Amino acid sequence: MSLACCLPIVETVYCLACARWVWNKCLYTAGYESENWGPATAEEFEPVPRLCRFLLASYEEDLRNPIWAPPGGYGIDPDCVILRKDHERTQGQAPPYFLYLDHDHSDIVLTIRGLNLARESDYAVLLDNKLGQAKLDGGYVHNGLLKAANWVFDAEKEVLQQLLVRFNEYTLTFAGHSLGAGVVALLTIVAIQNREKLGNIDRRRIRCFAIAPARCTSLNLAVRYADVINSVVLQDDFLPRTTTDLEDVFKCFCCLPCLLCVLCLKDTCTIQENKLRDPRRLYAPGRLYHIVERKPFRFGRFPPVVKTAVPVDGRFEHMALSCNATSDHAVIWIERESQRALELMLEREKAMDIPASQRMERQKSIAREHTEEYKAALQKAVDLHIPSVYPPSSSQYGTFQETEEGENSSGLSGEASSLSSKKRTQSWQEFMERLFDVDDSGQMVFKKP
Repeated sequence: MSLACCLPIVETVYCLACARWVWNKCLYTAGYESENWGPATAEEFEPVPRLCRFLLASYEEDLRNPIWAPPGGYGIDPDCVILRKDHERTQGQAPPYFLYLDHDHSDIVLTIRGLNLARESDYAVLLDNKLGQAKLDGGYVHNGLLKAANWVFDAEKEVLQQLLVRFNEYTLTFAGHSLGAGVVALLTIVAIQNREKLGNIDRRRIRCFAIAPARCTSLNLAVRYADVINSVVLQDDFLPRTTTDLEDVFKCFCCLPCLLCVLCLKDTCTIQENKLRDPRRLYAPGRLYHIVERKPFRFGRFPPVVKTAVPVDGRFEHMALSCNATSDHAVIWIERESQRALELMLEREKAMDIPASQRMERQKSIAREHTEEYKAALQKAVDLHIPSVYPPSSSQYGTFQETEEGENSSGLSGEASSLSSKKRTQSWQEFMERLFDVDDSGQMVFKKP
């Protein structure tokens, strides 16, 4: 009898919790996530629209006679395409990709296409994952995407090594969209971990642009590799925010209310700190660039604004209920809006009439600011007790060129070595003090338990 009396109360509390959850979801807009981020500059954002055009070009069967070229074309010389592999040549192990030698920007570009809805092999790659199934460099990653990244690296490492040795001043850029974005993000980590197979190239020569990426790395990897991996998200894009395993979503299509109930209970009862400390939880990788073009409760598109940061918490944690959630995922829309945002940045800089010397100084200051932001994110992750967070061995920020030469670099390396030796001495002294005591005669004896 008492149990039956409690049921209406439980139902009422549950209905109120669901109503609160739906209300928060309806009021939530993607612009809130990046409202406190800093604005991106034209220098750092310039490769994004160009790489989006490269990704669009990968869908063309004949680059000499393109069918879907955007205004101004793809900006690709067909004679500089080193190789192209479709689904048949990849044997379903990875999405199609091509390797391009961009002489205009001194860049070796490997682009990987997104999910093909008509290919079962792409679904197999995306759904091949369980929580905590695959580990990489002290963190957790998406199992299927890691397999695809390893396959691409093993297939093309010799070609990449030859190109990097031949063009020793060129950068190596991995770019991908959607499913391919997750593959290139993990491919970047694999390449950095195996630089000896690429001719021992410097870490700063490797970079990655993941366009509308899937969640593929744990939080410690997402922050640690923010110096080389850049993720670009257009407003309300659903994929970087999809926290539920897609396999479970597909299984629950037959019972959507059950799925909503589970999501409501999970979001309501899970504490944010517990989410951050879960080493198996996956996030969008690297530094985040958020293109914002719409405002809440207003119609139409506004001039796009690009915000950037290396956040530890708030890495697109909430799904935005928007009719543009799927259209914002399309690479053609990302290319248009990123190009428009870049043109607005260049117009503002042109109006300011910045001299060339100040432009160089500004580029150096951007590199310093990104380095400080990167280190601050690492420190915040350590303060939040995120597992396995430590700075990489490289002391320079990898996305930008080295800005200080000669005496400055030697001074930094000397300072770093002196700090590390001081830390080693202090840690040894602390170790000795924990084990030994000094008796009355001045001799060291073991501490008594």
